[in-house]
Amino acid sequence: MARGTQEVEVKLPVADVQSAKRMLYRAGFRVHKRRLFEDKTIFDTPDETLLKARSMLRLREAGGKAIVTVKGAPIESKHKVREELEVEVSHAGTTRLIFDRLGFRPVFRYQKYRTEYKQPSRSGTATLDETPIGVYMELEGLPAWIDRAARKMGYQEKDYITDSYGRLFRQWREKNLLDQPDMVW
Repeated sequence: MARGTQEVEVKLPVADVQSAKRMLYRAGFRVHKRRLFEDKTIFDTPDETLLKARSMLRLREAGGKAIVTVKGAPIESKHKVREELEVEVSHAGTTRLIFDRLGFRPVFRYQKYRTEYKQPSRSGTATLDETPIGVYMELEGLPAWIDRAARKMGYQEKDYITDSYGRLFRQWREKNLLDQPDMVW
């Protein structure tokens, strides 16, 4: 299974899981994929080639599957817009060895519980992400759909977060004066 596309998304802060679920249901969203634990590792070269290019190489393990994702540099916008290429791989451990042989090292690991929601007859996706640093909702789809869905749940453009979980974690770590290297439970 391979997928290549342009990803368009925003994150939205939510107070807690229950209030997020109420917002989603009031806006017509229903569970599309049940809550699943995800363990993700970001890889880069020792001289941070990908970070400097604002790109990313990630291995996601969730639900017995392993998926490699490459993301390109984001395009400046009120939404986070970037190329995203994904492929399911048969063995996460072997994939890690391949990355190692190619000169890529794990640089950041993060975990979350994710529940995916959809509105009937709509193409966008809302995800509810429970992370060690808080709860976030992601809206992914066409820009106009994102803006409509966000407004329907009471959000404005000023609420949009386009930062990665890595950047959000670094900000959280600095605010809380912690020296924890990864965003794990």
